[in-house]
Formats: sequence, structure tokens, C-alpha cells
Amino acid sequence: MPSTYDISTVDLDDDRYEVRQSLIRNKYAVRDSGGSVVLRGKQKMFKMKEEFPFVTGDGEDAFTVKAGGIMDVAGNYAITDAGTGEEVVVLDEDFSLFVENWTVRDPETGEALATIRSKSKLLSALRHLVGLANLIPNRYEIFDADGDHVGNVRGKFSLRDAYTVTIDDASDVPKEAVVAAACILDALENE
Repeated sequence: MPSTYDISTVDLDDDRYEVRQSLIRNKYAVRDSGGSVVLRGKQKMFKMKEEFPFVTGDGEDAFTVKAGGIMDVAGNYAITDAGTGEEVVVLDEDFSLFVENWTVRDPETGEALATIRSKSKLLSALRHLVGLANLIPNRYEIFDADGDHVGNVRGKFSLRDAYTVTIDDASDVPKEAVVAAACILDALENE
């Protein structure tokens, strides 16, 4: 994949990450397969636009995920590299009652680079209609632009939301941007 989709401040070279929400509000820690914290993020409160700044495990600014509209009607979020100030990708939701479908796009052309789609239509519908259904962890599948499987996001039963992000084959997707997008799905889906 072209280096234009790399996030300059992080190097996510592992193929498995654990995302865990803290007990209080939308605050997340991302650990690699060795257990080291590689990213931390939290939703900024009281902002007109939703904003999730992420820092590296060392506390350095990594990237920010920011809603594209004040009311988030369009359902799009830009992932901006903290090192360059450039938008790396845009994450947008295709609204549907029966499937949670997120597309990772080129910020300039709108070209689809990857898709993250819920595996259960029934659970997706219930999550939109019944608040308690959000207690059931969701599962997503990650596809490249051609629709080929490249990874999974699997929720776990826990007091805090917890997910495992696995990238089986990242050769055709912007891995760091896809991992970043998968890390914030929980917060975005539960808004």
C-alpha cells in the first residue's frame, strides 16, 4: 500500500492487538500481542464535533479521529496524523439498520481502501433498537478494496468493552489506519 496512508507517529507492525475500554467513559488502551501499550485514546468531552486524540505508548501525540460534521449526520471521521497534520484516511459509516458497515477511504479521492463490516445482522439491528444489546460484544470482518478478507475485530464479554483486532493479510490495506479505525468502532457504535 502506498506510504501516503501510513501514520508517521506509530508503527503498528504486529498482526494482533487488544483494545480495552476503561471503566469510565470512552477511554481506550491498545496493546500489541506482547502486552505492551502501543496506543491510548479518549473521547474529548464537551466538543461540538466528536474528537478522539490518540497518543503512543510513550505518551507522544499519535493521531486524532474527528467527526466531519457538528451533528455527525454524515457519519464520517477523519484520521489525522499528529506528526504531519495531514488527513491519512476518512472513516465513514454506511447507515443501515441491519449491518454496521464502515469504509476506510482516501481523504482526497474518496476511493474505498478497506471495509469493516459487522458479522451479525440480527445483533446489529438489536444494537440500534435496544440499548441493552450493546452489552453483547459485536464481531466485525475486515475486507480490502476488492472485498477479500484481511482480518477480524472480535468483541469479548467483559465488564469493560474489549476487542481483539487481528490482521491476517495487510498487504492490500493501510494497516495502521485500519487498526486505528477498528479501535474506535466501539465508541462510535455506542453513541
